Amino acid sequence: MFSRLGKKRLPEHIDIQTETSEVRIRLRANPRAQRYLLRLPADSSGPVLTVPGGGNLARAEHFARQHIDWLVERLQDRPDHVAFQPGDTLPLRGEDHVIVSTGNLRGLVSTGATKEGFPALFVPGAEDHIPRKVTTWLKSQARADLTDRAMFHAAAIDEKIAAISIRDTKSRWGSCASNGRLSFSWRLILAPPDILDYVAAHEVAHLRELNHSSRFWRLCERLAPQTPRAKVWLKENGLYLHGFG
Repeated sequence: MFSRLGKKRLPEHIDIQTETSEVRIRLRANPRAQRYLLRLPADSSGPVLTVPGGGNLARAEHFARQHIDWLVERLQDRPDHVAFQPGDTLPLRGEDHVIVSTGNLRGLVSTGATKEGFPALFVPGAEDHIPRKVTTWLKSQARADLTDRAMFHAAAIDEKIAAISIRDTKSRWGSCASNGRLSFSWRLILAPPDILDYVAAHEVAHLRELNHSSRFWRLCERLAPQTPRAKVWLKENGLYLHGFG
């Protein structure tokens, strides 16, 4: 169950929590290693961190946290990554939609249903342009939904939002700057609406409490009662959402 590292035992793995997911990293003690090494084996067995002779658990965890953004990005690029090609399925607002090429060169991305009744995203244009068009459309939908929910929550506590930006962040779902600017991950449009709503409420709550104190969490739960459940959902599904696009 454990590997020995000097006089202390090294656990089999550590779990690194980011704001978007929890990543499990296996630990391997190697007395001959000269440095810490984080790698992602090709056999899909999961990340491995080599701990050198003289290393310890605290340093291993520190090294893993320093490189967690890199690791999340590599995990996104796994072979099972969904690249938004025709026939791929993506979770729009938590509901699976299949991407369908309309075959038309002009037109707008739209939602509907296939002949079999399966929810679909209809995309015009050349097939090699479809991934870009789908991503652009999803970002516009994310901006609309997040702006709507953030403005709603800000009005509820009489706070003002300076600006809202949509980005592709790797280790957090949203952020709030001291000047009132909010930023969100576009991938939230792939989550169920109540999860997106929670993140919007979370960042709006920071307009009043720029911390994670008990006052902040009380305010967050007042705005979004689903907060405890949403936090668990993001922890369990965050890495899955990063596998799209």
